[in-house]
Amino acid sequence: IGHPEIFPLVFTTKTQEIFNCRVDEDVTEENCFKLIKKEDIIQDLKTRATISDFHPIKKVVLEYPGEELLVVFDAKFQYGQNFYFVASEEAKENLLKARKSKYTTALFYLLIFQNLPPETAEEKEGEKEEENREETLEIHPYKPPVHKPWVSLGSEKEVEEESVKDTVTKIKYMISRVRKKFGAPITFTDKNASHVKDSYFECTSYQDKTFSIKILEKDVGVQMVPKVREAGTQTKWTYPKNAATQYFPRQLSNEEKEENLSSEELKEFLTSVCLRMEIALQQNEIMNAFFDDWKALAEDENSSGGKPDVYLKAYQSFTDLRYLKDRTISCVCWHPTIYGIIAVSARDRLSYKEQVNLSDKSLLQQSVILFWSFFDSMHPQLMLECPEDIFCFQFSPSDPSIIAGGCINGQVVLWDISQHEEKLQNAKTVADGIKITGVNMVNASILNILQYIYMSGGKNGTESALVRYCAVSSIQYSHKKPVTDIHWLPDYFEDNQMAATFDKRAETRVQLVTCSPDCSVLFWNIPATKLPEQLPSEKVREGEIFDTAPDVPDTFKHLDLCWKPLVKINLCESDINTEYGPVRISLRELHYHYKTSEKVQSLNALEVPTKESPYTDMSTSSSKNLKVLQNISTDFFVGTEDGEIVYSDWKMEIDSDSAKPHTQKDTIHTETINTLQRSPFFKDIILSVGGRNFAIWKEGITNGPILRSSCSAGRNTAGHWSLTRPGVFFIGRDDGNIDIWDLLKKTHEPSHFQNISESMITFISPWTASPKQHFLAVSDDLGVLHVLEICQTLSHPSRNE
Repeated sequence: IGHPEIFPLVFTTKTQEIFNCRVDEDVTEENCFKLIKKEDIIQDLKTRATISDFHPIKKVVLEYPGEELLVVFDAKFQYGQNFYFVASEEAKENLLKARKSKYTTALFYLLIFQNLPPETAEEKEGEKEEENREETLEIHPYKPPVHKPWVSLGSEKEVEEESVKDTVTKIKYMISRVRKKFGAPITFTDKNASHVKDSYFECTSYQDKTFSIKILEKDVGVQMVPKVREAGTQTKWTYPKNAATQYFPRQLSNEEKEENLSSEELKEFLTSVCLRMEIALQQNEIMNAFFDDWKALAEDENSSGGKPDVYLKAYQSFTDLRYLKDRTISCVCWHPTIYGIIAVSARDRLSYKEQVNLSDKSLLQQSVILFWSFFDSMHPQLMLECPEDIFCFQFSPSDPSIIAGGCINGQVVLWDISQHEEKLQNAKTVADGIKITGVNMVNASILNILQYIYMSGGKNGTESALVRYCAVSSIQYSHKKPVTDIHWLPDYFEDNQMAATFDKRAETRVQLVTCSPDCSVLFWNIPATKLPEQLPSEKVREGEIFDTAPDVPDTFKHLDLCWKPLVKINLCESDINTEYGPVRISLRELHYHYKTSEKVQSLNALEVPTKESPYTDMSTSSSKNLKVLQNISTDFFVGTEDGEIVYSDWKMEIDSDSAKPHTQKDTIHTETINTLQRSPFFKDIILSVGGRNFAIWKEGITNGPILRSSCSAGRNTAGHWSLTRPGVFFIGRDDGNIDIWDLLKKTHEPSHFQNISESMITFISPWTASPKQHFLAVSDDLGVLHVLEICQTLSHPSRNE
C-alpha cells in the first residue's frame, strides 16, 4: 500500500532453485536482495509458461527498461508474500543505496566496539568487497520516502460487484392487540391429535400472489480436467522385403499328347480304376460320409445331455441367367408328388407400390415359371409361359398336373402339364443316363469322351420345354390390380332325395379363391367342359380374337378369355367409407353343395367324356342350385397392404353374385402383410408377418393376438410354419438372415438365426421328402433359389409338442 512499484510474488521451491534464491541459503533476512537478469526471466516464461511464478507480472517484466531486476526476500511478509519484485529503476537504486548505507553504518559501529582504527576497518572492508566481488559502497544521505498519490487498478470495482446488497425493500409488519385485551390472561386448550389427519398439525406454506421474487442469475464455473495415463509398448520391427511369385503351367506338346492318349498304360489304368470309381460314386450317393452317428443316437436334448446343433444345411441352389437375371423370385412351390421338383416364378425387381402402379406395363422380358430338379441344377426341366409376371401360383392338390396362377395385371391363368409329367419323373434317369462304359473309355481318347458327354447331354433333355397356358380369365371380370394370393378349395356334393352328404369327390378341387389390393376377394369355379350356348356373333368374335395353338392342351379351352368369378366379396365399409386392400387371405375350406336330381346326374354322366383328369369329367349345375352349408364357417382372415389384420365373415345373398362382409380389424403391423398362414396342426392358429414384427392369432379371440413379437432392427419379409413341429416357424428378413423360432425354448427372441443370402429373403417354402429328410426352399431378391436341409432337431417334434 502506497508503493505501486512493488509487486508481491510467491516463489516456489522450483523457482528458488532455478534463480539461486533459496530461502535461508542464498537469501536471508539480513541479505535479502537478489538481482536476476531479465533474459533469464523471459526464458523461464517461455519454458514454463503459465506455471512460471513470473507469469502474473509478465507484462511488467517485458516492459522493464533495465537489464537486471531486483527481487527482495520478504521474511516478515510485509507485502503479503515471501518475495516481492521492484518494477522501477529508481526504486531499485534507492533500495540498494539504503542497503549499502545501512551496511556501512553497522560496520562502523562494529569497528568502534573492537577498538580498531578506521584505516584498518576500511582496508578489511575493501578486502571483503574484493572477495564478494560486489560494487563499492557509497555513503548517501538518508531520504525519507515520499508519499505518492493512490493509483486505482480497478480492485474497488470488483469488490463492489461481488458485494451483497439488499435490492428489495424490506417488508415491515406491525402486530398489535385490541386495546381492551391489553393485559388479558392467555389460555391454552388441549386437542385430541387422533381427530386430525396424520395425527399432527402442520402450518403449510403458501404462495402469496401479491409478491413475486425473481432469482438473480449466478455465475457458476465448472472445469473438467481429463485424466492422463501414460502407457508404453514395444513393437518388433522387421525390415520389409519385396516378394513375388510367378508360375506358368507345364504343357505337353501335341506329339506327347498323342503318345500318352494312345499308350497302353493309360488304357490299362482306365480299365483298372473304372469299376472302383463306379463303386465309390455309388457309395457317395447312397450314404452321407459326413453324417455324425453319435449325435443321431439321441432323439432329443434331454436324452443326449447336451445342446443339439440347430442348423440349415445348404443342399443345392438354382438360378438362371436368362429368365432370373435382375429379377426377384415372387413365389416358390414344391411338386406335391414328384421328388426333387420345385417351381419358381419371378417378377421385376420393383417395390410393392411400383408393382401396383405398373400392373398394365408392357413386357420387356418373357415371364415364365421354371421347374428345377435336384438331379440337374444347371438346366430347368420345364418352363410355363405366362401372359404377365406371376405374383403367386399353386399346384392343385387333387391333380398336380393342373396349376393356377395369379398375374400382375389381375388375371388368373391355368396350365396343364400332364403331357410333361413323365419327363419330370424321369429327371433322375436322364441325369444318370449320361454314362460311358469302361469298354468305350478304353477304346476312345479323352477328347472323344468329352465330346460324347456334351452330345449326350444335349440329346437327353438339357433344352427345356416351353408349355403354353391353357386358359386365362376375362380381363373385364378379373382383378384390377395384381393377384397377390391364390388358394385351391375342395368340393362336396349332396344327394337331394336321401338328404345326406357323400364325399366320392371330396378330394377333387375345382374351386379357387384369389385376393388383390383392389379391395376384392374372388371365388372361381371350373365349370363343365360343355360350353354354354352362345350367339353366333360372339363365337365368330372369339374365334377372331384368339385361336388355340396346336401344342396347347384343350383341357380348359372353353374357359379361355371368358372365365368369370363365381362369387365376389368387396372388402369395404360403406358407413365410414373404409376400403381394405387384401394382399394375403387365410380361410377355412369353404364347401358347397350341388343339389341335382338323378336325371340331371345321368345326363351329365353321358355327356362328359371319361378321362383320367378330374377336371374333364367334372360337370356342375348352375349357380342357382348353390346352397351354403349351415354348419360350415364363413369366417376368414385377410392381411392388407396397410398392415391391418381384418377378420370378416360373409353370406351369399339370394339372386346375387356379391357378398356383404362384416369386418373387424386389428392394426398390429406397420407395413404390408407378406405372410398370413394357418398352422398345419391347428386350423384356428394363424401366423401373420409384416414390417418389423410378427403375430400369432387364434380364431375366436377378438381382443388381439395371443403372441406378438417386439420390433426388430430389420424388416421381416417372409414366413412359414414348420410342417413337422407345431412350435417352430421360420421368418425371413431383409438382411438375408433366417430367424428360427422355437416357442418351446424361447418366446421373446429367435432360438437360432442363420445367414442365407446377401439380399432380401422373398419367399420360404418347406417340404417333407421323407420322415428323415426335410427341406426348406428360400428365395432371395437376386433371383437365386436356395434349398436347405433341415436338421433333425428342427424336424423331429418332442414328446407331446
